[in-house]
Amino acid sequence: MIYRRVLKYYRAFTGATLLGLAFSLASIGLNLLKPWPLKIIVDDILPHRDHGSFDALFHSSLATKLPPFSAMQTVALLCAALVVIQLLWGICNYISNFVFVKAGLKALLKLRTELYAHLHRLSLKFHDARRSADSSFRVAYDSQAIQTIYNKGFTAIFGSVVTLIGTFAIMLRLDWQLAVLSLAIVPLLILTIYFFANRIRRESTSIQEQESAVLAQAQEGLASIRMVHAFGREEFEVSQFQQQARGSLQANLRLTITNVKSALVISTLMVLGTAAMYYIGTLHVLTGRLSLGALLVFSAYLLMLYQPLESLTYTAWAMEGATAGARRCFEVLDRPDDVVDAPMAVAIENTKGAIAFDDVSFGYDEDRAVLHHIDLEIAPDQIVALVGGTGAGKSTLLSLVPRFYDPTSGNVLLDGLDISQVTKRSLRNQIAIVLQDTLLFSTSVRENIAYGRPSASEDEIREAARRAQADQFIAQLPQGYDSQVGERGGHLSVGQRQRIGIARAFLKNAPILLLDEPTSALDPATESAIMETIKELMRGRTTLIVTHRIATVHNVDQIVVLERGRIVEKGGGPELLARGGSYARLYRSGNFPL
Repeated sequence: MIYRRVLKYYRAFTGATLLGLAFSLASIGLNLLKPWPLKIIVDDILPHRDHGSFDALFHSSLATKLPPFSAMQTVALLCAALVVIQLLWGICNYISNFVFVKAGLKALLKLRTELYAHLHRLSLKFHDARRSADSSFRVAYDSQAIQTIYNKGFTAIFGSVVTLIGTFAIMLRLDWQLAVLSLAIVPLLILTIYFFANRIRRESTSIQEQESAVLAQAQEGLASIRMVHAFGREEFEVSQFQQQARGSLQANLRLTITNVKSALVISTLMVLGTAAMYYIGTLHVLTGRLSLGALLVFSAYLLMLYQPLESLTYTAWAMEGATAGARRCFEVLDRPDDVVDAPMAVAIENTKGAIAFDDVSFGYDEDRAVLHHIDLEIAPDQIVALVGGTGAGKSTLLSLVPRFYDPTSGNVLLDGLDISQVTKRSLRNQIAIVLQDTLLFSTSVRENIAYGRPSASEDEIREAARRAQADQFIAQLPQGYDSQVGERGGHLSVGQRQRIGIARAFLKNAPILLLDEPTSALDPATESAIMETIKELMRGRTTLIVTHRIATVHNVDQIVVLERGRIVEKGGGPELLARGGSYARLYRSGNFPL
């Protein structure tokens, strides 16, 4: 099943594969010719070494085969023929290898692209359940299995089988008894392969998992380097990494030991076969059934016979190891998207921005609900604040609007239309989002602002930055809008990153705005300045803002108070304050609990 799926990626390269196979057959044929110049020299020329001319050689078996040259001229021709054969073999082998490797790399590119694209299509529920480093490892490393299976698997098997058949056919013509004797070890080789195959597959899978864990530990530790330094946890992080790396070391050692054991068994079996052939072959030469040259040629072909047998053995084990990586790739590709477009989903171009939650419940796990029977209506251009303690479900409720997740039950409506009947792309085109920690990419300021609208003109980008009050600090950067922001925006302050995020939302100019704790990481002065910008951004848009800073939302159109995934209060700030309920308690506390 795995191998059929791998071959699917090579259907586009059938022509290249056939060309590679043709040159591979030519190289195998040329390789089979290599021992014959030596046989002719040993059997037909050296016995006449006392004669300096072709006259003595003419009465030999070569009389009808060679032109009238002297013995040394004939040897020179045979040596030249050997060089030509080797040169032609090298050219054919080079072309076949190049064609196969190129096809393998193209298939690898195709698999990696599909895998990466599918990871982007999968819902956040999938990504929440696993480390991002594991997904990265599958894209960068596990995907290489497709090239291994093809280049070291299928093509290697083809070459080995053809070489095996050709070599054995020639050996049968030379001495059928020795040929049969040479294959006596094949059943033992098959048993050896079967014995070690499952162990190699199991240990290869373990290595893939351990290497993924090492990458995850390194990525997490280095991404949090400021925190590590701040708390003086360098030694702890190193010990954690060393623990994961030790697990990888142990897994590699186990596979290495298995490979060494298997290689020892295989080489011993082949030496036994070679020793038996030498013994019987010597008897055949002594009794006149086989010439010395034929024995030397037979010995060369025996190496050619055992080499593909050995290659097939190691190929089988390499395939087992590669299969482990391929399975991890196809495991992701086979994962269905939890949030899919309906068969008859429609694309929307313009929306008024009326949002409604109709008896919505949701849980990240089936047995653990986060939201319970949410009923909420938001009018176009209305600003609604979602407030409540940590874990109340505010951000989760916000995430249902762009369909990062689908409700477990109930419906989310946009302008009266169930958003599950709207294409995700067109729905998200109607929404701009500003998060607590603005995510920036390791590109220029300009590209980060235009991320949601790549076709924006330079004037539009600058206008968005001006409205976000970001143009001043951008102008002071070394290269202005072309300045690189660093990994995750590390070259900028938190406030500057937030302004870039707001500029991005201004540029997108979507009718719906989602704000998730946009000022919680800021100092009071910066928060006040950012909120003035956000008020400008919210004007004329349907806005949902999640916050625990009551002062920033007390006068918005509607405040929704959540506790344990349920709406306990909703209304205007002054109205809720007068009721003396949950909102009033939070308001009088001066802040929400973190």
